[in-house]
Amino acid sequence: STLESEAAEKNKDWERENQSETSHNKTLLLPDRWKPCRQTQATVKECLWKLSCCLGSVCGMEWYCYAALGILTATLSFFIDLSVTKLIKTHQWLYMKLDGNSLLQFLCWTLYPACLCAVASSFSHNICPFSTGSGIPEVRTMLSGVEMPHYLSLTNMFAKLLGLICTLSAGSTVFLGKVGPFVHLSTMLGAYLSNLCTLIHANKKDKADREMLVVAAAVGVASCFGAPVSGVLFSVEVMSSHFTLRHYFPCFFSAACGALTFRLFSVWSGDLETLQAMFKTNFSTSSPFHPLEILLFALLGLLCGAVSCFFLFLHRWILKLTNTNPFLIRMLTTEKGLYSGMVVFLLACVTFPNSAGHYMTSELSMKKLLTSLLDDRQWISLSHNASVQPLLEWSSSGSPVYLSLAVFLLMKMWMLVLVCTLPLPAGYFMPVFIYGAALGRLLGEGVAYVCSTGATTDQHWASINPGGYALAGAAALSGAVTHSLSPALLAVEITGQFSHAVPVLLATVLANALARSRQRPSFYDAISISKKLPHLRSLKKAFPWLPFTSISQVLRANPVQLQKAAEPEEVQHVVNTCTDAQIPVVDSHETQILLGFVLRSELMTSLSHWRTETPEKHLDEVCSIHPTSVLLSPQNTIQEAHSILNLLGAHTLFVADMGKLVGVITWPEMTGILKDLVKEI
Repeated sequence: STLESEAAEKNKDWERENQSETSHNKTLLLPDRWKPCRQTQATVKECLWKLSCCLGSVCGMEWYCYAALGILTATLSFFIDLSVTKLIKTHQWLYMKLDGNSLLQFLCWTLYPACLCAVASSFSHNICPFSTGSGIPEVRTMLSGVEMPHYLSLTNMFAKLLGLICTLSAGSTVFLGKVGPFVHLSTMLGAYLSNLCTLIHANKKDKADREMLVVAAAVGVASCFGAPVSGVLFSVEVMSSHFTLRHYFPCFFSAACGALTFRLFSVWSGDLETLQAMFKTNFSTSSPFHPLEILLFALLGLLCGAVSCFFLFLHRWILKLTNTNPFLIRMLTTEKGLYSGMVVFLLACVTFPNSAGHYMTSELSMKKLLTSLLDDRQWISLSHNASVQPLLEWSSSGSPVYLSLAVFLLMKMWMLVLVCTLPLPAGYFMPVFIYGAALGRLLGEGVAYVCSTGATTDQHWASINPGGYALAGAAALSGAVTHSLSPALLAVEITGQFSHAVPVLLATVLANALARSRQRPSFYDAISISKKLPHLRSLKKAFPWLPFTSISQVLRANPVQLQKAAEPEEVQHVVNTCTDAQIPVVDSHETQILLGFVLRSELMTSLSHWRTETPEKHLDEVCSIHPTSVLLSPQNTIQEAHSILNLLGAHTLFVADMGKLVGVITWPEMTGILKDLVKEI
């Protein structure tokens, strides 16, 4: 019986081994059903490996990622434009088919954009709430060093893309653009390409992450307008707290790839005949403007600065209202789709062509609006010929163009402030750009009218170009609202009118000077403050005393530390309770003299060997103590500590007073400090 039981056990063991081997073989053979050509696969992998080696010998693999980022971003931008164009043409076709029935036309005009925006808002709310808004304030916060991985997720990218298409398809009724959300989308693409670079070069993770995000911010603007230089300048001015020189050439390289690809797509699709400016104009280059017109351009800059101050005041007021009014808080929390649909329905009723929209050229798309405003001809001189295209668009009701421009400016001001509350993916740069163009056009037409009445005998004043004033007004107002000078270069790039570079820059500088006075926050700063984002540049506008706050007032007490004579039990306790990558080492807990730091990874590697083989040794005999390269004083300010962390790319800074350890500042610590300050807003 003993022999039989042993034989039975051997049989069972053999069966178990046979079953495990069979299951193991099944597991190994399972992929072969889908990949039968193993030899071909091996050949392809070998060829790809050789190709990567050849490409890597030419230049670093990150440069191919920069080029891929520009090409992919431009392709995505063209796909968005194509989809939006198809949906807008569908709306226009349906509206024209209902000609003769005012009620059906009204329902078509109002319900189409209202439903699209309701879908965009509901979709964003249910799929990813972080996809609403511009996205630029969040990207600025990430570029300043704060980690916000949920804003770079694949779900967020999908929700932002579809929501943006629905928002733009609502047309000029909603009067929103794509620059901000598209910069956010470009940053998401950059994050995934950064992960690809990390897989290839594991030792360049931090550098690849930071560089790719900075480059993606520049590529986003370049791929929207085909303007690489202004895209890089936008990344320098608006996006980055500190722009290092090593990002300079990658930004231009990737932005040039994106701009070239975007313009090639425009040519292949038939939108452009050749690689030319996006909004091609025909300003005179022989005598673009009279020297005394510089004063008028300066006046336009001051006017745009004043209008920007009023707009930013209304914007801050509406943001405060949405954060304090109980009804709006409830609507924007639980009924985002309903709120968006109601607001857009109201705006569509106002812009209905058979009502007030008849005086606002509401049937024109945003691109056609800007193209008509940049027309170099004087509309006052074309009033006798009502069949001219721009005049036909802006005075279709038979009213003077001045009335249409004035109604457009008055109505679009409060409408633009109202749409800033919509919880959907939307950009606000292009609407402000067009609004500034209308403001400049009104001034230019007024100057042309005064000159045509015989107020001056100079022949040049009679041929004044109102389109130049529209160009300067667009750059000045958008630059004043965003507190940047890059719109001046953008206006020149997208039109190709370098003859007006000086007056455009002058108007933008003066508008910025007036808008920046008294430390007023910019458009993106106000959103950062409203969303309570830990962005230092924005918080300085809400807390003027913030740059002078010493870090001694916000340091945590009793930082985690090790003494050089620490034993394995003490080290094990610190490793279990502390997650910092660098742990400070002091001479002793009594003296608190800072000697340097040890890496947590090294402690974890050597701890098991230390406890079993050499427990009598101390910390300084087992692990190397690294010297500290930068030491802060308790009298240093929060701004100085933040700048050092950002510029050096450091993870940890130690604060010492007369050689004694006082505290530790890490990126999570700095984020917590800024969030605590935000709570006081």
